[in-house]
Amino acid sequence: MVNQGIDGIEFKLKEYQDFSWLNNYGTVFSVIDETGSGCISFGIKNNDKKYFFKIAGAKTVNAEISEEESIKLLKEAAAKYKDIKHENLIKLVNTFEYKEFYIVIYEYAEGECLFDHWNFDRYKKNKEITPMMKFKSLPIEKRLNVVYKLFSFFESFIGAGYVAVDFYDSSIIYDFENDEVTFCDIDLFRKIPTVNDLGKDYFGTKRLKAPEENESGAEINEQTSLFTLGAIIFDIFSNTSNVKERYNKGCFIPNKLDEFELNNNVYDVLLKATAYNKNDRYKTIKEFKDSFCKNINS
Repeated sequence: MVNQGIDGIEFKLKEYQDFSWLNNYGTVFSVIDETGSGCISFGIKNNDKKYFFKIAGAKTVNAEISEEESIKLLKEAAAKYKDIKHENLIKLVNTFEYKEFYIVIYEYAEGECLFDHWNFDRYKKNKEITPMMKFKSLPIEKRLNVVYKLFSFFESFIGAGYVAVDFYDSSIIYDFENDEVTFCDIDLFRKIPTVNDLGKDYFGTKRLKAPEENESGAEINEQTSLFTLGAIIFDIFSNTSNVKERYNKGCFIPNKLDEFELNNNVYDVLLKATAYNKNDRYKTIKEFKDSFCKNINS
């Protein structure tokens, strides 16, 4: 492992790679290097504009796939931003290849990632409040505004013929100053129809997985994405008391009612959305959304 730096921003790689070419596009002000995707990402400022450079082909320390596979997946991801359109989805600006790298440039989204795992060691040392803790301390109405935008986003990509894969709180950026939300990281979303071809190794955090995301050959469809959304909403309005149990079991487990902030009817709506058996869930995101909205003020 080597420690490198550019414009005073430090990052780690398995071995040295030259990123000085980034200065052709501006000044680096941030980096995300601890990812399993094999990508390294930089925030770059050029005059008054900010951009987010996601780069595949880097020899990242935490990569779970090869550089070649990382490049293949990022190329496929770039195409998805042309198919899926939503006002809260991060905007793609350009793509290009340079030497051993494949680069995707996005508009920079101001805010904080709600599951910034690359900062967890820092939080332990400095006792800082995490972005998710800060988000959960917001008034319920502000968090509900994010939920409504999540419903809208999920309806958009389902309508475009995709299902969510590996979408979780790390895919949500919240701007606390302006109360705006951006969704990102749709790289692994899949076209319908699709199946779980990886068994228990299917993409996604264990704490939010649907049962079929652990079952080889199982159909992954709108009801799977519906489960994902229900699990995310549960987490937005619940504590973290059962997170270890979820990781141990490899799938989402609902919190108890007395750990949930909203009313009993909404709790039941989310239980239905995250039912173990697909037949017990809502059939569509719209049906789930309509039931949620009907019961939120009951």
